[in-house]
Amino acid sequence: MTTSLLLLADTHLPLRAKALPDEVWAAVEAADLVVHAGDWVNEDLLDELEERSRAMLACWGNNDGPALRARLPEVARAVVEDVRIAVVHETGAARGREARMAEAYPETDLLVFGHSHIPWDTAAPGGLRLLNPGSPTDRRRQPFCTYMVVTVDGRKVEADLRRLPLRGLRVQAGPVP
Repeated sequence: MTTSLLLLADTHLPLRAKALPDEVWAAVEAADLVVHAGDWVNEDLLDELEERSRAMLACWGNNDGPALRARLPEVARAVVEDVRIAVVHETGAARGREARMAEAYPETDLLVFGHSHIPWDTAAPGGLRLLNPGSPTDRRRQPFCTYMVVTVDGRKVEADLRRLPLRGLRVQAGPVP
């Protein structure tokens, strides 16, 4: 059996965008589990994701206030197939991240995190896989807004980073002059 996950983080709605892109909503509806690594900003997106997803695993981020913190844990955990997953918003500086997180999450196979808005896919020497989907709404200094689609098959984890088209970019049909 395989399980499909949609990884999101740093949505910052409605501050960075008014809504999630349609492509992301299609991915929500296709996923077996939606994973969100914090910085929602308000509860409306949490409510909508809970309503539209089959299942959800999520934590709060540093920009999330008391209402979101009351509904979400700082670290969310689940076992999907044979993969032990933890979701946290912040992991600190990039330098040394793998070793720090392997020490902090010794009983974890996959750590999903956010905060930086920078996509990340690495593994610690002991095998801990670290994934950051970036942000589907606020690319900051990145060339694209992003999210990840992950397939879990037993203990095997395959991650696919998806780039979203730039908002406001108009494409004109027809021959290029």
